[in-house]
Amino acid sequence: MLFRLPRHRKSPLIWLVGFAAAWLGLPAAAAAHGYAPPPESWISLLLTWQLEAHVLLPLLAALLLYRWAFNKVNAAHPNNPMPRWRAWSWYGGLFALLIALASPIAVYDTTLFSVHMVQHLLLVMVAAPLLVLAAPITLTLRVSSPETRKRIILPILHSRPVRFISFPVVTWVLFAGVMWASHFSPLFDASLDNEPIHVFEHFLYLATALLFWWPVVGADPSPWRLPHPARLGYLFLGMPQSSFLGLAIITAPAALYAHYETLDRSWGPTPLVDQQIAGAIMWLGGDMMFLIALLLALWVWLRAEEAEGRRIDAQLDREAARKATREASATSAQAAAPAQPPVK
Repeated sequence: MLFRLPRHRKSPLIWLVGFAAAWLGLPAAAAAHGYAPPPESWISLLLTWQLEAHVLLPLLAALLLYRWAFNKVNAAHPNNPMPRWRAWSWYGGLFALLIALASPIAVYDTTLFSVHMVQHLLLVMVAAPLLVLAAPITLTLRVSSPETRKRIILPILHSRPVRFISFPVVTWVLFAGVMWASHFSPLFDASLDNEPIHVFEHFLYLATALLFWWPVVGADPSPWRLPHPARLGYLFLGMPQSSFLGLAIITAPAALYAHYETLDRSWGPTPLVDQQIAGAIMWLGGDMMFLIALLLALWVWLRAEEAEGRRIDAQLDREAARKATREASATSAQAAAPAQPPVK
């Protein structure tokens, strides 16, 4: 179901964001290589949503299933519940997916490349880390029966395919490789004209992003556990590849995708300028997201060091208390012992 209303003329406020001029011309939905009518108002923009069953039903199912499992675990283990912020992280990730795949961003992603780039950043840099932070594997383990954990879940987690695909070097390469290969291969242009390919592209982005964030967030059990310094290095190396991808798109001398170049659109930036704006969004937006992730990873590391320091201090205090108790007991025993007569 598609609600389509007109849109309004350019807004000078958007120019303050740098290359975000693409937002000056967010269009109404247009068919591939067809005609994109000029927009009329910002109100119509906000009301233009693309409500499709293949997007809404999985999101609703994911929300209800997580909520059921979360409530069941907390009811069964009131002294060791799942933190409520984990649930809110899951809901936030699903909301980011909804914005990326059903909001006006989804409606206009085949009209402006810059809007498409915003959509991809929402998928890989917002939705994916929030979903991983919700610890869905841990929740699945806790809500499952011991038999299911032993026979199904744990064997899968310890299987060779999962060990391979979750290895941090592999997850990093998969994430970076998909981003570069999709933007510089026929896949991207084909996805703009073919809805199943477009859905597959989004699935590919989200799946590799979930794998990428899994070892960094560290909320779920994994065959590979990254120490905190390695997490910082992992993220730090992710920043330049995102920057170089954005820079490669900005400096391309011609439009990279025939879809955007041949679309009949008499308003907004030219295809080449729109492409440069998209590259700037990837460069600046991606760097900003990576920087936030680096700062959070550093904060988590410092918190872990403080917690470890408190644990060691408490352990030393307990050992000192036990030692003092032993010494006091020995002193009391000596005082209570009968005095020995002097030896003649």
